[in-house]
Amino acid sequence: MKFEVRDITKHYGQQPVLRGTGLSLKARRCLSILGPSGCGKSTLLKVLAGLETAESGRILFDGQSLEKVPARRRGLVYLSQEPLLFPYLNVFENISFGLRLQKRPAQEIRQRTGELIEALGLEGMSEKMPAALSGGQRQRVAFGRALIIHPRVLLLDEPFGALDAQTRSEMQKLFMQISSREGITSLFVTHDAREALVVGHQWAFMEKGRLRQYETTAAFMADPATGLPQEMRFWQGLQEEQKQNQDPI
Repeated sequence: MKFEVRDITKHYGQQPVLRGTGLSLKARRCLSILGPSGCGKSTLLKVLAGLETAESGRILFDGQSLEKVPARRRGLVYLSQEPLLFPYLNVFENISFGLRLQKRPAQEIRQRTGELIEALGLEGMSEKMPAALSGGQRQRVAFGRALIIHPRVLLLDEPFGALDAQTRSEMQKLFMQISSREGITSLFVTHDAREALVVGHQWAFMEKGRLRQYETTAAFMADPATGLPQEMRFWQGLQEEQKQNQDPI
C-alpha cells in the first residue's frame, strides 16, 4: 500500500500557499516534513485531512482517490500540538471516543482502550479529567484517541512543539514505539531538524509551498536548506574548542 499526493495547489486570496506539492509514502512508514514557519506545512496536512480545500491536485491511498471524499470518511486523522481533548470526558472516555462512535461492542472498547492506556504509560489515570493532567499526559491521551481507530494515515502537525525538552524526547520515543506496534502510516510536520531525523523513516523539506523529498538519510542531512550541515559544523566546532581548552593532565 502507498499514500500519494500529486500537484496540490492552494491559495489564500491571491497568496499561493501550496505550489504543486506532491509526496509518496510507503505504508507503515513515517515521512518527516521539515520546514520553517509559514512554509505551508500545516495547510498541506489540513488539505489532506479534508479540513481545507485545494484548488487542484490528487490525494491517493492505495490507488483510491480521496480528494472528493468527506473528511470524516477519509480515514486520515489530523493531530496538532494542542491536544483539544473533550474537557467533560475522562481519559478512558476520551481515548475510546472513536470506538463508541463506531458502535463497537462494549467488551472490545474496554479491552482495546485498556491496552492502549497501558501502552501510552497512562496506567491508573483512566478516571482523571483533562484538567488534572500535565501537558505531556494530555498529548498522550490525544495520541491514543487518534490511534485507536487505526487511521489510514496519521497527520501530525508539530504535535510535541509545546512540550519541554525532556517530555518532548519521551513523546518522540513513545510515538515511534506505538507507531511500530500498530503499523501506523504517518506524516510528521516539524521545524526541528533533529526531531525530523529521530522520528522519520523518510524525509522531506518544505519551503514556500514547495516540497522536496529525499531518497536517503544522507541526502537529507547534506542539504544546506535543512540546516543540518550547519548544525553539525557548530557541534563539531564546539567539541574541538572544548578539547583545546581542557587543562593538560
